[in-house]
Amino acid sequence: QRKSLAPSQLAKRKAGDEEEEEEWRHPATGSEGPRDTRKRQKPVSETESGECYRSPFRKPLAPLTNRPHCLDSSQHEAFIRSILSKPFKVPIPNYKGPLGLRALGIKRAGLRSPLHDPFEEGALVLYEPPLLSAHDQLKIDKDKAPVHVVVDPVLSRVLRPHQREGVKFLWDCVTSRRIPGSHGCIMADEMGLGKTLQCITLMWTLLRQSPDCKPEIEKAMVVSPSSLVRNWYNEVEKWLGGRIQPLAIDGGSKEEIDRKLVGFMNQRGLRVPSPILIISYETFRLHAEALQKGSVGLVICDEGHRLKNSENQTYQALNSLNTPRRVLISGTPIQNDLLEYFSLVHFVNSGILGTAQEFKRHFEIPILKGRDADASEAERHKGEERLKELISIVNRCLIRRTSDILSKYLPVKIEQVVCCRLTPLQAELYKNFLKQAKPVEELKEGKISVSSLSSITSLKKLCNHPALIYDKCVEEEEGFMGALDLFPAGYSTKSVEPQLSGKMLVLDYILAVTKSTSNDKVVLVSNYTQTLDLFEKLCRNRRYLYVRLDGTMSIKKRAKIVERFNSPSSPEFIFMLSSKAGGCGLNLIGANRLVMFDPDWNPANDEQAMARVWRDGQKKTCYIYRLLSTGTIEEKIFQRQTHKKALSSCVVDEEQDVERHFSLGELKELFTLNETTTSDTHDKIKCRRCVNGHQVRPPPEGSDCTSDLSQWNHCADKRGLQDSVLKAAWDAAVTFTFHHHSHEEQRGIP
Repeated sequence: QRKSLAPSQLAKRKAGDEEEEEEWRHPATGSEGPRDTRKRQKPVSETESGECYRSPFRKPLAPLTNRPHCLDSSQHEAFIRSILSKPFKVPIPNYKGPLGLRALGIKRAGLRSPLHDPFEEGALVLYEPPLLSAHDQLKIDKDKAPVHVVVDPVLSRVLRPHQREGVKFLWDCVTSRRIPGSHGCIMADEMGLGKTLQCITLMWTLLRQSPDCKPEIEKAMVVSPSSLVRNWYNEVEKWLGGRIQPLAIDGGSKEEIDRKLVGFMNQRGLRVPSPILIISYETFRLHAEALQKGSVGLVICDEGHRLKNSENQTYQALNSLNTPRRVLISGTPIQNDLLEYFSLVHFVNSGILGTAQEFKRHFEIPILKGRDADASEAERHKGEERLKELISIVNRCLIRRTSDILSKYLPVKIEQVVCCRLTPLQAELYKNFLKQAKPVEELKEGKISVSSLSSITSLKKLCNHPALIYDKCVEEEEGFMGALDLFPAGYSTKSVEPQLSGKMLVLDYILAVTKSTSNDKVVLVSNYTQTLDLFEKLCRNRRYLYVRLDGTMSIKKRAKIVERFNSPSSPEFIFMLSSKAGGCGLNLIGANRLVMFDPDWNPANDEQAMARVWRDGQKKTCYIYRLLSTGTIEEKIFQRQTHKKALSSCVVDEEQDVERHFSLGELKELFTLNETTTSDTHDKIKCRRCVNGHQVRPPPEGSDCTSDLSQWNHCADKRGLQDSVLKAAWDAAVTFTFHHHSHEEQRGIP
């Protein structure tokens, strides 16, 4: 036996030897011998009488020899085989996992296996290797054989059927299996269908596996509006738990943000600490230089309709990223013109539609000519052919499902357009403005002037409340000269007076009845922050607790107030929302009533805002109220929204583009006031369900709303209303309501 040569051990052994030597030395003579024979007598196994004290359970030790135990080779082989024939068994009942065949540091032999079991019940298989004949299986290189790509069961268990289909579509597109050589797609599902979850599933799958038995990408980037950065972070945490640590940048100094971005781009290898970056469009544009120095495996652009203009800085900064895989998310269809359509498709799949000049020559010009009222039959035919060709190309990289799917999973949604009479003050101001400003006379050759655009804004604000144009009346701007005399004596803008506005009066009733008869919460949406200011004054007067989200609020604070409002224990009754600042992507399921106080030129903006409450997680029946001022410009805007348009002639989303889509006659019609109607929109649809202004149910045989507004399935007077809140508000200023498809009929609710 080897002994330690350490000094401490040597000293101990030396001291021990001296003691032992002293112990065996006789104390008197100094001769060697035991000092106490009684203690040092050897134990005997047998007494003098012959009794044995050895344990009967103890076997005698066999003598050790250097000779082998088995001399017969066949016996030796049999002995070794008996040892090897007993594989290791995991001591866990019903254990079906791997049996430890892989040793540490040794490459596993045999065929490669997928990360998750493709044959498990409910497994979502994105890729299945081609079946091989027995001959091909002998020739294939086992280290290069493709494997199944299977979505993590943690996610596939919660995906709904349409979401499973969406994930498969996304994966096929970004891996170039749908369009060879192209790695992008557009996810255009309507709001509330789970686009975020589908994209998280795509990212997690690409980060973990591929047919080549290794991750498809190292890093992914999500670019979203600033108000949704924290929401994306929370969604990743919600669905993936602690499996991944995303990096969300929603504030900080320039140096701090640059340091984080450089650190993200420098990550390499199979196990990247923070493989997902979540950043806002604004922050990305300011720090694009740091992100363009490396490569990113996948970029996802949420609310991607922001990229419809290929000339803006954000589009160009994102387009210069070194990443072929691009996913653009937009819950609203393309609204404006073909060139903007081209910009979005070109961003995700560059070259699929050619260059901008080629696209214009081959698609845009023939389609626009074919849709012209004076087009010949040949031009119409050619335009239709080119439109079909365009749609067939784009549909290979675009997926869109409507919110009708949600009717299986969500409560009933009742959408009502409420036409509100103008108050006498509003009517006088409106007529006075049309007489003085004379916007119709400004129209020349179908064009609309800057002053006419200003007139549109003034009329829209007047429909909301006279307080919004009070300053113009004081300064006697064009159209408002002498208008100050029409206001009540002693009027002040410091306090809100609901009785001066038809829509504000109806809103006041809706809020009061909701507050007193239920525990429902309400979302108020407007295009103007000045209108939100009026809402605040009304809430303070009525002592309603509220929160407000507009463009002035920081990103971090937005996420906090949304989370707090959605909590069932929160006391806030009203959530005020600027449609320009937060109409996209927010989840406000804490409320089940939403009031659209004013319409937008672009129906997509209204649809985005109205979809905030009817989303996954909602448990109550949802009521959507779209308030319109009867016979005014607001009804004209609404009618333009409801027309079914092709790609080149949809309603615009900017007032500056109004002249592109309105004829001279239609422009003149904007600046009129119809005081004799209960609803200009109802008059135009020529509804045959109403007799003498009252709804007839069931409708007469063969009758229906035959017009562009036929998707509004019925109209009602006070007797036809089922919503108790709106019934209570009827006598205030309501003249008519339209009920939208509310998914009641689909679910058998009368």
